[in-house]
Amino acid sequence: MDGSCREIHEECGVFGVYSSENRDVAGTVYYGLYALQHRGQESCGIAVAFADRITYHKGMGLVPEVFTPENLAKLPEGDIAIGHVRYSTTGSSQLLNAQPVVFTGKCGKMALAHNGNLTNTARLRERLVSENAVFQTAIDSEVMAVLINRLSDGDILNGVRRACPHFAGAYALVLMTADKLIAVRDPYGIRPLCIGIRDDDVMIASESCALDAVGAKFLRDVEPGEIVVVDSGGISSHMMDDIPEGGRMCIFEYVYFARSDSVIDGCSVYRARQEAGRLLAECCGADADIVSGVPDSANVAARAYSAASGIPFAEALAKNRYVGRTFIQPEQSLRENGIGVKLNAIRANIEGKRIVLVDDSIVRGTTMRKIVKMLREAGAREVHVRVCSPAVVHPCHLGIDIRSRSQLIGAGRSEEQIAELIGADSVRYLPAEQLVRACGDCRLGFCLGCFNGEYPYPEDGGDTDKYKFE
Repeated sequence: MDGSCREIHEECGVFGVYSSENRDVAGTVYYGLYALQHRGQESCGIAVAFADRITYHKGMGLVPEVFTPENLAKLPEGDIAIGHVRYSTTGSSQLLNAQPVVFTGKCGKMALAHNGNLTNTARLRERLVSENAVFQTAIDSEVMAVLINRLSDGDILNGVRRACPHFAGAYALVLMTADKLIAVRDPYGIRPLCIGIRDDDVMIASESCALDAVGAKFLRDVEPGEIVVVDSGGISSHMMDDIPEGGRMCIFEYVYFARSDSVIDGCSVYRARQEAGRLLAECCGADADIVSGVPDSANVAARAYSAASGIPFAEALAKNRYVGRTFIQPEQSLRENGIGVKLNAIRANIEGKRIVLVDDSIVRGTTMRKIVKMLREAGAREVHVRVCSPAVVHPCHLGIDIRSRSQLIGAGRSEEQIAELIGADSVRYLPAEQLVRACGDCRLGFCLGCFNGEYPYPEDGGDTDKYKFE
């Protein structure tokens, strides 16, 4: 479901640059974050290193709102910079919790930006507080920063290597000191992270679309369990110990988190969505007059469904592209009130028609209920909803805003019951094995926890013996 009416939030987006000379690295990060805006709309920030100092600016809102020309101009030229776009996975939506986290530690000035969510934050924080650590925010990213600093002994790479075994959960990090840019991906590779090159500059980004936005050439993905260090000596790679085989990339990246023009771990997001639409037509067909998609992310799958089924594609919904995203509003009631402003039914295309409406997912069901009602009021004779992913039946604790089963329309309900609740004539979901097949070009295995309850990490984080910080 497109950002104009999403029912769940993504996690966050990170971007970093290392330049061989002092220049406007903040401007590069600005455009990188702009390309990652779909991953977080609550807050954003940029930190720049020059000499032995780090200067930063953070704010609530979208990238162009926070980084006006005046604010961007206040950031100095430098040779390293990192940035972050955020939605609140842990910690409330307020400026105090915006990233990057900037602090002075054993390695001098440092800054860290994090995409993902730790499952053992409370245990780590409690242990660090017992050892006299002081926290300024409510976010897990600060816990990571404090532990990395505590274990660094003045060497940032040692700090990262020693701290990572204590982290349970999903994390893709960019971290900088005055002379180094570091990228880290958790041992399962749950969240994406990639490396690009532009002339002599090295870029780190959550998605390849951000590299494209700044004119960088995609080099490769950061591997699960890899620590990449970029400094005056070039790019070096260091692997964590005991990395599980196969990886567990969050499959929701392909369902709708990532931009369709990104390539993640060897798999084109566009082609995965296209194949999901084709498979959906094969296994979940319906008699209808037209096929349409919920704009914009479901349109790729809807066109593929149309081609595979032979049912003509037609736009049923028009999107107002000059209105901000509804789900940047922190309260569900505010998000729902904005749907009618964002989307409108195209009566001329749907009046008297039987419609197959393709979407990438249904989570809470509130948005789809309103869309189906809108189509019926515009004259649709039948509405058959087809979903390019399985029913979401389990909460996620690895960086997605699904925290309880009570929020999930798919939990404990049949497809017929869901259809009745949202007012559709029928609802069918793409089976999990077919979704995995659609994403078959991915080099990693997948986390399907929100579909089957099997997560690579338990929610609590587990073994207390891990929390001896040595």
